[in-house]
Amino acid sequence: MASRSAKLAPVALAATATLTLGAAPAAPVATPTAQLAVAYRATAKYHQHRTAVAAGYVPDQYCVVNPEGGGGALGYPHFNHAYDGSTDPKKPTALLYEGDGAGRWRLAGLEWMVVDRDGRVDTDDDRPSLFGQPFRGPLPARYKGQQVHYSLHLWLWKHNPSGRFEPFNPAVVCRPGTTRPRPPAPATAPSVAPAVAPATADAP
Repeated sequence: MASRSAKLAPVALAATATLTLGAAPAAPVATPTAQLAVAYRATAKYHQHRTAVAAGYVPDQYCVVNPEGGGGALGYPHFNHAYDGSTDPKKPTALLYEGDGAGRWRLAGLEWMVVDRDGRVDTDDDRPSLFGQPFRGPLPARYKGQQVHYSLHLWLWKHNPSGRFEPFNPAVVCRPGTTRPRPPAPATAPSVAPAVAPATADAP
């Protein structure tokens, strides 16, 4: 006569098999290397400049240099505001191109931008990350309409001697006359000499 445990064993095995088959597999955690591979595959088509423009990336008319004067440049940002707030390696907010002035464009880098939740530069509890890198910021607005934000640059298609995730690339050069004009310095009021009372003749 079979023991009670022997009778229960097939039932336990069947239940275990049912639970194993019914459980959804855990989603794989994307590693920085895997995310970089995704970005490579997704943005390779943008070497064709017309493909990027057709996808909604709008060229800036100016080449952007480091506003802090530390050297290096971004090149010409091409923003697609449909991807504002993206942390998807396939969907950068901006593509960074070098232009030769003769209609030829070379894809150099990518940028992701995320608006800061509370609009303050002194808090960073919502800092995003991608490729194993925390975004820089919060950064103040640099132009009209921009908000306090985080940003991450990736020099995926052109080597950056300063580092792959540094904001500006010293190997990118803006040609003379292609950068945004600096706003004029505020006019200073001309110095005015103190008024001098006119001399009067002595009374007779």
